[in-house]
Amino acid sequence: MEYRVDDIDRVIKNAVSVMEDSKYQIFEICESARKEMFSLGQELNQVLAEAGEIIDKVDRLELDYRRARIRLTEVSRDFVRYKEEDIKAAYEKATQLQLDLMMYREKETYLKARRDELQKRVRNVEKSIERAESIASKINVVLEYLSGDLNQVTRILESAKNRQQIGLKIILAQEEERKRIAREIHDGPAQSLANIVLRTEIAERMLMKQEFQIVQDELIDLKSQVRSGIEEIRKIIFNLRPMALDDLGLVPTLRKYIQDYEEKSRIRTKFDTIGKEIRLPSAMEAAIYRMVQEAFGNAFKHANPTYVALEMTYQVQMVKIVVKDNGAGFHTNQLESKVKNSNHFGLIGMRERAELLEGRMEIESAINEGTKITIHIPINADTRKE
Repeated sequence: MEYRVDDIDRVIKNAVSVMEDSKYQIFEICESARKEMFSLGQELNQVLAEAGEIIDKVDRLELDYRRARIRLTEVSRDFVRYKEEDIKAAYEKATQLQLDLMMYREKETYLKARRDELQKRVRNVEKSIERAESIASKINVVLEYLSGDLNQVTRILESAKNRQQIGLKIILAQEEERKRIAREIHDGPAQSLANIVLRTEIAERMLMKQEFQIVQDELIDLKSQVRSGIEEIRKIIFNLRPMALDDLGLVPTLRKYIQDYEEKSRIRTKFDTIGKEIRLPSAMEAAIYRMVQEAFGNAFKHANPTYVALEMTYQVQMVKIVVKDNGAGFHTNQLESKVKNSNHFGLIGMRERAELLEGRMEIESAINEGTKITIHIPINADTRKE
């Protein structure tokens, strides 16, 4: 049996190695596609601008050509008022305008075809990037499982079926979160930085031409864009982990979160603390913050409440967290079965997180009677010192 385990372990390691290489190749393909899309976007903007100028030119030439033909007809009919030189000049002008009109119409046709081709290529590249990101996400999920300890397979198989589903959902949620963060960075700071590089090149050219007023305007706009980019980066960092949690502690951070929650959701809130507040280990404070965040988020998404309250009680050997709302409520005896449909998965995740902290979570709820979540997290002198 031992050699079979070793063979399986070797196969899994080879598969992991191949998939790691494939993941980096997909990443390189994504980066190459993004560069191509950026280049295509620049070319498309240039073609659109040129096409707009050509269309305006064609419109002006058509108007001039109609006027020239009217002039030629008028000169050709009246031999008394106009001489042969006038007729020749009118004819040559009309002919030249006709040639110019034909040439610019061909340019217009070419630019429109080029514009359509570039737009189609941009759409195809965007679809390729989406497919590559989807494949990379699936590879990461598989790698999470294949990279686990093979000796734990038996224990995993013996665990409850819904626990396996929760594990898969957690990994998928992690991948979605990573994809969201990558998308936020790509669509926010990355785009801003690319635009800043482009604007600095424009300012550099204007500086060489001694267009100082334009350079000043560009620098003012650049300063505004840099500030906006810094604000976006700070938002992303705060979503990953609120810095106030380390600087100020759990209670002030929760108070700020609940205040923002009330402003955004228009749901009345209340936050009470009982007992003397103490600093907990950083990981424990982060876990409690995430559980409260999840509870408030679930209330907003599913319960449609008008009131949500948080009560934290600091005891000698325990922290008690109670979250109550007056929303729609649900049947607690159906909670486990609803995991398959992704309903109330956040509550199951909270319970798992509480158990990791050697605590417990209790849920009281009924239809149209709101929900009460009580979480008990044990603490002791060693934990506080840590």
